[in-house]
Amino acid sequence: MDMKKYQGVFPALYACYDDNGEVSSERVKAFTQYLIDKGVTGLYVGGSSGECIYQSVEDRKKTLEAVMEVAKGKIVIIAHVACNNTKDSQELAAHAESLGVDAIASIPPIYFHLPEHAIAKYWNDISAAAPNTDFIIYNIPQLAGVALTISLLREMKKNPRVIGVKNSSMPVQDIQMFKDEDVIVFNGPDEQFLSGLAAGAIGGIGGTYAAMPELFLKVRALFLEGKMEEARVIQNDICRIIYKLCSGHGNMYAVIKEVIRIQGGPDIGGVKAPLANLIESDKEVCKEAADMIAEAINKYC
Repeated sequence: MDMKKYQGVFPALYACYDDNGEVSSERVKAFTQYLIDKGVTGLYVGGSSGECIYQSVEDRKKTLEAVMEVAKGKIVIIAHVACNNTKDSQELAAHAESLGVDAIASIPPIYFHLPEHAIAKYWNDISAAAPNTDFIIYNIPQLAGVALTISLLREMKKNPRVIGVKNSSMPVQDIQMFKDEDVIVFNGPDEQFLSGLAAGAIGGIGGTYAAMPELFLKVRALFLEGKMEEARVIQNDICRIIYKLCSGHGNMYAVIKEVIRIQGGPDIGGVKAPLANLIESDKEVCKEAADMIAEAINKYC
C-alpha cells in the first residue's frame, strides 16, 4: 500500500450550510476548491469539524459527494463515517467507497462504554462495508469517552485494511506507542502539531488548519528541513491564534467560519444547533484572530 500519499497537512473540512442552515453542495464545493488552492495534502471529511454527530446520514452523503466532485484525483480524501449505530456507519462507509475516497475513518461508539471486543466488531463491521478502502482509527478519548489501547489496536491490525490512527489524545507519547505497532499515525491536537511530527506522526489532521493552512504547511516544511527552532516559533504563534479562536461566546467553528469570511474566503454559513453561533461581541474576537493569522502569514510565509 502507498502510505506516502498520507504524508502532509489535512484540514478537517467544516460543515457548509446555506442561509437556512441546510447543507449546501455549492458552498462545500467552493470551500473544497479554496483549500485545494492553498496547497493542502488532502481533506478529512465528516469528522468533528464537520459537525458529524449533529448531521443526518443524508447530510453527510451530500457533503462527501460535493467534496469528491471537486477533489477526486486532485488531493487525498479521508471520510469519517462513524455514527452511533453500526447500520448507518456501514451505509456511509459503502457510500464513501463508491465515491472513490482514499480512506475511511471512525471513532468508537460513544455514550455507552463498550468492551474492546464490541468496539473491534463495530470497526470491523464498518470496514467490511468498504472492503477495498483503507481504514483509520480515530482516537479522541476526551470526546468519545473511550481511549484506544495497544491491545485493541493489535486486535484491529488483524484487519488488513487498518493502516493507522488519527490520534487526538493529548499525550504525544501515544503517537510513539502507536507507531511502535507498525501503523501510520496522524497528529490530532493542532497545538502540538510540531511535537507530533517529532514523535513520528506522518502528518496532521486538524480542526484549525483550514483557518491558516499556510502556517501548518510552513511548520511541516521547516520540520522536514531540520529547522526545528524556526518551526517552534511558528507553532507557538499558531497556539496563540488557537487560544484566540476559542475565546468567543460562539463555538470555535462558528468563529473560524467568520474568520474565513474576513480573510476573503467563501461564506460557508454558521453552525448547527445545539452548537452556539456567534453573537455580536464575537465579531471583535474574529477580527483579532484574522489579524493575527494575516500577520503570521506575512511574517513567516
